[in-house]
Amino acid sequence: MATIKDIAKKAGVSVTTVSRALNGYDDVSEETRKKIQKTASELSYSPNAVARSLVSKKTRTIGLIISDINRAGAKDAFAYEVLCGINDRTGELNYDLLLFSTNPSKQMEKSYTALCRERNVEGAIMSGLRIDDPYLQEVIEQNAFPCVLIDIPKAGENVAHITSDNRLGATKAVRHLLEGGHRHIAMINGHDQAFVSMERLSGFKDALVEFGLPEDTNPVYDGKFSEDGGAEAMYQILLQHPEVTAVFCASDLMALGAMRTLERMNRNVPGDISIVGFDDINIAAYCSPKLTTVRQDKYELGYQAAQMLIDMLENRTDNRKVILTNQLIVRESTRSIID
Repeated sequence: MATIKDIAKKAGVSVTTVSRALNGYDDVSEETRKKIQKTASELSYSPNAVARSLVSKKTRTIGLIISDINRAGAKDAFAYEVLCGINDRTGELNYDLLLFSTNPSKQMEKSYTALCRERNVEGAIMSGLRIDDPYLQEVIEQNAFPCVLIDIPKAGENVAHITSDNRLGATKAVRHLLEGGHRHIAMINGHDQAFVSMERLSGFKDALVEFGLPEDTNPVYDGKFSEDGGAEAMYQILLQHPEVTAVFCASDLMALGAMRTLERMNRNVPGDISIVGFDDINIAAYCSPKLTTVRQDKYELGYQAAQMLIDMLENRTDNRKVILTNQLIVRESTRSIID
């Protein structure tokens, strides 16, 4: 493997000149720089990232910490699309990305700071964490490693967060049902330790109040952000609230579960009950009927999260909060009941 000494010998310059040319110092003439770069290319020189990081104190590596990756959510490509956005932006900015899958038991064994130090990352992005997650308080209180939180509105000196406008998105979804004449509307929400659950529930209630309905009279069930959870919640709605004509689900995965139950119970969507989801995962446009849902840009969430973290690492901005817009996509799973 070629070294900078080999390049210096062939180019007829000093080792120091080679080092400064390859690291972008401006005290090397353009002619010499091009000569050195050409020689490095001819010798198939590849810089040693570890050695370079020891000199610069920068690893140009960030971590992505995702909680509880599992096959049960395989239909929900949310985490994958976020990962693609993060990976693309880190690559464009010449950073490497390490993926850490974590859970509460792992976090009791190793702190966030210890994890970053052990894996030699400069900072991290966290996604899929609960608001009672053991890492959150540590991230806020300690400033050793910068962090960007996805869908968790916590801020600090070295902490930023990015999310979609979940509350307004939910309001758009429920308003669509209300404008179609529905008044007996149930909600299948995710677990109560997710910030997006609280925001989407608030948006659900906002729409009810906007149309003059008491915000606490419409039933809300916990679907655990899973297809099976949505299926069970829909069964309970049919059992306990036969008057319901529409259901807003806080995720597409729960909406798919709800439609599965309705099919098994010989109920037609949207003939008997209208269904709206949230996220616009890929399968939403291909299931039958095609799902009306709120589209949030999962890829952009990841892309902007990576940009925010790298901006923090390179001291380019003080921006610590980004809220992305979303869009109601009307398909086949809802209908108007106005005569």
